[in-house]
Amino acid sequence: MVPQVIPLASDPDYPSVMACLCRDQAVEGVVAGIEPDLEPLTQMVTRLEGDGVRLWLPDALSVRACTDKALFHEVLTEHGIATPRTWQPQHIDQVPDSAELVVKPRRGHGAQNVHFVRSREHARVLCELVPEPIVQERIHGSEFTADCLVDRTGRASVILRRRDLVKAGLATVSTTFDDPNVRGLVVRTLDAVGARGLCCVQGFVSADGTITITELNLRIAGGFPLTEAAGADLVGQMVNGLFGLPVDHSRLTCRIGVFLTNYIETLAVGDVAELERTVAAKGEAP
Repeated sequence: MVPQVIPLASDPDYPSVMACLCRDQAVEGVVAGIEPDLEPLTQMVTRLEGDGVRLWLPDALSVRACTDKALFHEVLTEHGIATPRTWQPQHIDQVPDSAELVVKPRRGHGAQNVHFVRSREHARVLCELVPEPIVQERIHGSEFTADCLVDRTGRASVILRRRDLVKAGLATVSTTFDDPNVRGLVVRTLDAVGARGLCCVQGFVSADGTITITELNLRIAGGFPLTEAAGADLVGQMVNGLFGLPVDHSRLTCRIGVFLTNYIETLAVGDVAELERTVAAKGEAP
């Protein structure tokens, strides 16, 4: 398979380019890796399946509940699931001035445009700068990710990882653990939004044992290699489900206390002009 460049999901040409690519490459299945692709793919299910392309996504309402952080807060609150208090910019006067806050985009992923502040007025200023902002209370405690696979009957398997060290929104050190209370709340969260297929849930366990759910992503998590390394057949069982085969939940368990450390190294530092001269001397394209 040769890598292909396609438009962003927000581009009007995305559906037609994606459909043509799948036909030309005889693609048998598509798995979304980032949030922006979810909604357009949901709208393309009938079209792609007509070309023999398999997808495994929840319905459009579930996708919106997971990609819109304000709506996610509403859904979890309606189901009595603890989640950070959330305010939209027009309600910022309701924010306690003494609270630790997080200003973030209503949609999007990772730590892009996420800011931590300690005053309502600071949050008000950032709401003018952050695209489609929301304001949330900041939660402290032991942060976790749950790697989840929900089969077509709604049965879920949950593998828990502590996010021991987080940088720029990514866990650089993480450890598998188990806690029936955390697992139970994760399953309730999956049920509340109607999640299906491969997804991940994030949250915190505070010092007093309170469990708070912060987000649910309908995709594989960046730290999933730890789940696989600890013995869970996450990708293999996802492929089974994608192609309509039974999910073997007995293979979605893991060893507790396995850790993973990510290390990013700087490969080179130098002068761009010198690099271009070197490449030109070798007769190569820059």
